[in-house]
Amino acid sequence: MSDPMTAFAAALGAARAPIDAFAALDVLVQAVLGARLVSVTTVEQGGRLARRSYSNMPGPYPVSGTKEVEPNRWTEIVVGRGETFVANTLAEIATVFPDHELIGSLGLASVVNMPVVLGGELMATLNLLDVEGYFTPDRLALIRDRLTLPTLAAQLAHDRLAGR
Repeated sequence: MSDPMTAFAAALGAARAPIDAFAALDVLVQAVLGARLVSVTTVEQGGRLARRSYSNMPGPYPVSGTKEVEPNRWTEIVVGRGETFVANTLAEIATVFPDHELIGSLGLASVVNMPVVLGGELMATLNLLDVEGYFTPDRLALIRDRLTLPTLAAQLAHDRLAGR
């Protein structure tokens, strides 16, 4: 079996459509730590608009048009400070996400939203969801150490393939 990072680089290099870049990232996420729901949300207008650009659960979480980002604690952490948001219970998720009931109905109860930043500008967030308590300090370290640069590379490849 090949190294997950080598496989990611090969898949990213072979990408022909914007979604291919994020599909390659999803495969890497699964190899590095696993996550039931993987999505990427592109952020526009300084964090005021969001667009789901990728989802590995297109039924409940389809790729969509833009929606306004509601100011709350999540916005302060991710958009305002450029830091990763972590919630390890559905109760915590409910304080910032209006779709918490849908999240819970899918058996999900923890979330990580990692900002993708280039040149000081928030471009997107990598969103990982799984069961309650899933995002332990060790898993958060894996996300930081093994997924930060690949997520940025996937976002840049996505944008280039989309003609942006």
